[in-house]
Amino acid sequence: MLFKFKSRATADVIMLEPNGKQLLEIIGKSPNEPHGIITAAQIPAAIRALEEAVAVEEAAAAATAPDEDDQTEEEAPRGDGVRLRQRAAPFIDMLRRSAAEDCDVVW
Repeated sequence: MLFKFKSRATADVIMLEPNGKQLLEIIGKSPNEPHGIITAAQIPAAIRALEEAVAVEEAAAAATAPDEDDQTEEEAPRGDGVRLRQRAAPFIDMLRRSAAEDCDVVW
């Protein structure tokens, strides 16, 4: 399943289900609903929530990151390499542009 976020102010933002659910949970919306709305009035709080979640993730990653000088390439931790900041950036941009034009975001 995909999440397709729409606004009259921007092009659509399409996300895979796990990523869309994660962002909706962060902003306090139910990801289990097939359709929903983020009103223009709710957008500033949604942006703050996403930015705080990004900051928390980055702080946690920095705190648990091993010293790179002590590791060889084989020992380096592997992950998907895509952080919340990168996944949320298009959505945050959509929210900012929608707020500027006083438009709602729907999915």
